[in-house]
Amino acid sequence: MASLSRTPGPPPGGSPRETKPMSERWSAPVFDKAMILKYDRPGPRYTSYPTAPYFHEGFGPREYLREVEETNAAPAPPPLSLYFHLPFCKSVCWFCGCNVTYTKDRGLGNAYVDHLLLEMDALKARMAPSRKVVQIHWGGGTPTFIPAPVLRRLWEGIAERFPLDPEAEVGVEIDPREVTEEHLTLFREAGFNRISLGIQDFDPTVQKAIHRIQPEALTREVIARCRDLGFASINVDLIYGLPHQTAASFRYTLDRIVELAPDRIATFNFAYLPEMIRHQRAIDREALPTAEEKLEIFKTAVETFTGAGYVFVGMDHFARPEDELVKALKERTLHRNFQGYTTKAGCDLYGIGVTSIGSLGRCYAQNAKAVAEYQRRVAEEGTAVFRGVRLTDDDLLRRDVITRLMCHFVLVKAEIEAKYGIAFDETFGDALSDLVPMEKDGLIRLKADRIEVTSLGRLLVRNVAMAFDAYLRRGDAKRFSRTV
Repeated sequence: MASLSRTPGPPPGGSPRETKPMSERWSAPVFDKAMILKYDRPGPRYTSYPTAPYFHEGFGPREYLREVEETNAAPAPPPLSLYFHLPFCKSVCWFCGCNVTYTKDRGLGNAYVDHLLLEMDALKARMAPSRKVVQIHWGGGTPTFIPAPVLRRLWEGIAERFPLDPEAEVGVEIDPREVTEEHLTLFREAGFNRISLGIQDFDPTVQKAIHRIQPEALTREVIARCRDLGFASINVDLIYGLPHQTAASFRYTLDRIVELAPDRIATFNFAYLPEMIRHQRAIDREALPTAEEKLEIFKTAVETFTGAGYVFVGMDHFARPEDELVKALKERTLHRNFQGYTTKAGCDLYGIGVTSIGSLGRCYAQNAKAVAEYQRRVAEEGTAVFRGVRLTDDDLLRRDVITRLMCHFVLVKAEIEAKYGIAFDETFGDALSDLVPMEKDGLIRLKADRIEVTSLGRLLVRNVAMAFDAYLRRGDAKRFSRTV
């Protein structure tokens, strides 16, 4: 590795005072291949509702800045979460579906950071002084492609403009092939406490097939150094369904991950979309595992990690029993945003940087997707928002229902009725009818006072949530990944 040496009010889900069968919500999921194949179809991941395909360019900079001003003028605005997208990568990973700018010019980071600071200035000018930042995440791209001195300038710019909560969660995605000792020292000195790194698969044959050679020894060295420096949490990302993967070959990677004992593990489903993502065409379609083999790979991952004591948090995320994600799952305070599962429910999220998505008040807002366009818009308008959506009352209601199911695996009808002034069964009669077959299949329990997702249904919770999605019900044709 380059220059690295080893030297307000109740929670959204309501009261946590749930008893039987709440323990089922954090037991190991039951893997039923026939049932998964029966329900396997494209569907949203519900990091938002409405989901990103429904954002439109009728919502732009003026609407976004008005929402920023209105939320900051509220009597008690919520705390803030900040997401920064740092898009640069030195080379293309053929599996990647992220918004990335491929370049070998590390000097591009300087001008880019200049524009991040300008975008922050526009937000700061409209922000209530009492608001604190409780969460920051740097994603990409490869944040550590940018030299450490430039990243230090970005961090200092953030700290100058936003009051940071002393207990803030501050995370960054690193690439073991690109991170340096100077990077890690900067992150630790600045107060970063969460490190996330992609592994995908340790198998050299798979790595070659996806154009990402990352030796296992290098990854181990980086994780060890992060522990030496005292980062509070380490997350690793894996991907199943890659070319040449089998359940048997992937078991080696899974066993090594258990040995490394990260605090959190994400095991993502590879979405092969060569018609939409041009560089995925470099992947040999014939080398991809079959649908049944892919499920067997995922089954092996679920069984390996839960067998090693990790808690299945939801969808494709696992955490150690003492992790705050697990505590939030048990207390029904777990939330989802564009970075996945989080304990920071109730925050306004400012998305900063190219293609970043923000969520605040009654809106979602997304920045321009190309670096040059992003920088032009920020220089001219202070913001690069080019599309978004303002949520209706029905959107807010359904978002809450979907979020509770996705994050808590239970929905108490009385809590929704009290919050929104509705009769649940009357408002959602069509959704409840759609759920009856799932109850017969054992995925859920439809009770008079609640909906419970069973251990069998936990892997298919996206399908359960989809019953409440008004946009899908209208039959709008959008592209989504498959639910498992």
